[in-house]
Amino acid sequence: MSQTQRRYSKLTLDKDLDKIAKVELATQFMSRRMAGLGVAVAFLAMALVFASFFVSGLPGSVVIIAAAVVGAYMALNIGANDVANNVGPAVGSNAMSMGVALVIAAVFESGGALIAGGDVVGTISKGIIDPARFEDSSIFVWAMMAALISSAMWVNLATWIGAPVSTTHSVVGGVMGAGIAAAGLATVNWPTMASIAASWVISPLIGGLIAAMFLAFIKTLIIYQDDKIAAARRWVPVLIAIMAGAFATYLALKGAKKLVTIDIQTALICGLVVTAATWAILRPVIARQSAGLANRNQSLRKLFAIPLVCSAALLSFAHGANDVANAVGPLAAIVHTAGVGEIASKVSIPLWVMVIGAFGISFGLLLFGPKLIRMVGQQITKLNPMRAYCVALSAAITVIIASWLGLPVSSTHIAVGAVFGVGFFREWYTGKSKRRRRYVNKRKSPTTTSNPETVNFSELRRRKLVRRSHFMTIVAAWIVTVPAAALLSAGVFFILTTIMA
Repeated sequence: MSQTQRRYSKLTLDKDLDKIAKVELATQFMSRRMAGLGVAVAFLAMALVFASFFVSGLPGSVVIIAAAVVGAYMALNIGANDVANNVGPAVGSNAMSMGVALVIAAVFESGGALIAGGDVVGTISKGIIDPARFEDSSIFVWAMMAALISSAMWVNLATWIGAPVSTTHSVVGGVMGAGIAAAGLATVNWPTMASIAASWVISPLIGGLIAAMFLAFIKTLIIYQDDKIAAARRWVPVLIAIMAGAFATYLALKGAKKLVTIDIQTALICGLVVTAATWAILRPVIARQSAGLANRNQSLRKLFAIPLVCSAALLSFAHGANDVANAVGPLAAIVHTAGVGEIASKVSIPLWVMVIGAFGISFGLLLFGPKLIRMVGQQITKLNPMRAYCVALSAAITVIIASWLGLPVSSTHIAVGAVFGVGFFREWYTGKSKRRRRYVNKRKSPTTTSNPETVNFSELRRRKLVRRSHFMTIVAAWIVTVPAAALLSAGVFFILTTIMA
């Protein structure tokens, strides 16, 4: 065989091997997806058996068991979609790996739900509909079943298209749609719906504004200082102390309501005490950590890594304590109404219902969570530990402000709004900040034109640091969540009542 023939034979072999390798990769990808679906189906079957153990032989047991399976499906979707907001920024900034984030979130979400989850919840999800308008309890049960099915299906669809949406708003939309279909427009508490609609706009704006303000603080007083390390020794303990105080207040308001009732004034006092104590403890710690670090941004990132891991854990715990009860509210309503035969405005959530919710969220996160975690942490805008810190701190502070104002807000909207705020602020600051321009020009080397700090400022003005396609997809999903879930719920209600007639 000639040399030319051997060369072409080798090229053909390489192409064939590449094709085989691609087929193997595609097979592995599909097998992982099928394995996830298989585990999810197994969990639904376990939820069915688990519910049967507690309610078998009781009145309405068949309906309750069916609702428990749907509730488990809803919990899987919460884990796949909603939890990404808590750990996405930390993963996107490389403060922790995807595997560590999944384990931390799963453990703390379940812990928050089981330890501090609300033991009493409104059966109609924060007063969206008036239960007195329903003709009998069976109609109310099917309305709650329709709300549960529709909200789970909508969150599933949003996860599939890669849009982080509010599961609470999905439940609200489902309850509203089923209530209208069952008892007419008059059953809806429209002032409450108006306040929820206002929160769609207010909460992400507040979250984005607070995140941008803290990023401006960090850039002005730390990053664009001649001695970054000295500035970090002065301000990083203050910033971390503010975060600790904010989370202490947040957890006192939202995470401890099952254990003890705390008003906002007491929670703020707790937060101030924790802030002062954290600052006093961290000053010498940060001084030791920063000793010998190079005067570079990369050195600053190391100082924010551990606080980010802690913030992800605390956000997950508070989310499990606060949002899981809302998500399983319709299931709790079905359990009470089907078993007792009467509609109540408030019901206790049985422990076995909370267990299904807690473990469902953990399974959904571990099986399907990475897609939305990458979306929030990496694909909207580029995050580093300082930017991710601003997102986490903004989420805690915004919830505190919303509680003070009495606004129902979504942790999803706040966290993603904070990511948008960081990205849009970077666009503005990178292209138009005079401070940054002076800093860059001062550090520009006089002997070379290839210095990495050399910047074409007119080009920077045209750069888009927030991906507009993701921005439009997410905002559109937010806008249509409640009406889409409501329409879907109304349709499911008519189907259920037709089948059961």
